[in-house]
Amino acid sequence: MTKDKADFTQGSIIKKLFWFMVPILGALILQAAYGAVDLLVVGRFGSTSGLSAVSTGSQVLNLVTFVVTQLAMGITVLIAQYLGEKKPEKIPPVLGGSAVVFAFISVGLCIILVCFAKPISLLMQAPKESLDLTISYVRICGMGIFFIVAYNLLSAIFRGLGNSRSPLLFVLVACVVNIIGDLLLVAVFRMDAAGAALATVFAQAISVVCAMVMLFKKDLPFTLTKKDFRLNPQCRKFLEIGLPLALQECLTQLSFLALCAFVNRLGLEASSGYGVASKIVNFAMLVPSALMQSMASFVSQNVGAGNDKRAKRSMFTGIGVGLGFGCVVFTLVMLKGDVLAGFFSTDGAVIQKGFDYLKGFAPETIVTAVLFSMIGYFNGNQKTVWVMVQGLVQTLLVRLPLAYVMSIQPQASLTKIGLAAPASTAVGILLNVGFYIYLNRASRSKAKA
Repeated sequence: MTKDKADFTQGSIIKKLFWFMVPILGALILQAAYGAVDLLVVGRFGSTSGLSAVSTGSQVLNLVTFVVTQLAMGITVLIAQYLGEKKPEKIPPVLGGSAVVFAFISVGLCIILVCFAKPISLLMQAPKESLDLTISYVRICGMGIFFIVAYNLLSAIFRGLGNSRSPLLFVLVACVVNIIGDLLLVAVFRMDAAGAALATVFAQAISVVCAMVMLFKKDLPFTLTKKDFRLNPQCRKFLEIGLPLALQECLTQLSFLALCAFVNRLGLEASSGYGVASKIVNFAMLVPSALMQSMASFVSQNVGAGNDKRAKRSMFTGIGVGLGFGCVVFTLVMLKGDVLAGFFSTDGAVIQKGFDYLKGFAPETIVTAVLFSMIGYFNGNQKTVWVMVQGLVQTLLVRLPLAYVMSIQPQASLTKIGLAAPASTAVGILLNVGFYIYLNRASRSKAKA
């Protein structure tokens, strides 16, 4: 990526935001394809129990992946800010310190997932028929968690440098490897859910190797030395930005795990149907997620350059782009949700359960476009404590209680359970609009003083 393309402080906002977002979106699509391919291949060549195991186990893996991604957001924001301030010499300690911190995180996660795979699966209320397969899936992914963490760290570094294309290439390679691995281990060797887990870990390992090679071959505007690889003051800075986001994401993902547990109580078909719907949901959320990640880098550079007005315009541009895509996805999910579910299972009951959930979830595809663009703006401004607070309000006071109440009704409906997501997002939008107005008033008052 040329320096001009990586400079977000000048030029057309929509053009630069779009071309920076497209590779991020592509990488997210391919990452979502990991789990989708696992589910598709197990659904076609494995068992219904294996399908439930991949569904439940991937929820655990998603928790880890999303939390690590949010923690790494602190690195993206800090690097982009230093580039905006024209101080690239501050970046090497960020990279070296983050490598040390995330290495410790990998060790801790490995111990937890490998040693506590059974308690985790029981806590998720995995159906009895799929309990052993779920334990195997979680344990295998736990043994390969280093590669999953390393990939997300390296992607955050590249995005902070204004390079969103390289992570796309890494995940493209990994996705191809994962597809081949799934077909070989599940379809040929009949390893069911365990084969899907092994394929995923091996694919991530390949992507990390590619990322490391490209990073060290890249013409960087700074020099990275051995002395940078230690705990240093920059670690505290990126953790102050990333930790609130990671905590909020952790509790949000725990709410999804709780939701998965609520659904698992409704039986094997509901569990498998929800798993199928979750993969479709992952794809539906890709554009808002890409906007949020892009917005953080875009806003950070402009804030670092002292261009707050341009940062605000980028947020509204992102909202407009997201709403356009959201309306299209909403229509597709509502009209063809059963067809989409049919890609992942041939069981009519599972397809219907998946479609039931999607009908309740569908409005989320529209409202999330607004929420995620605002969150990206606040992340770029380092208002991550606020992002955490509003996320916790959504999760703990709206989404989780509403989903639980819907799940314990005499005739529990997956459609009504699905409505918990857009309801909580609507509350989040109201909270963020209020905070945005507060910040603008505070800024004007400060300027007058």
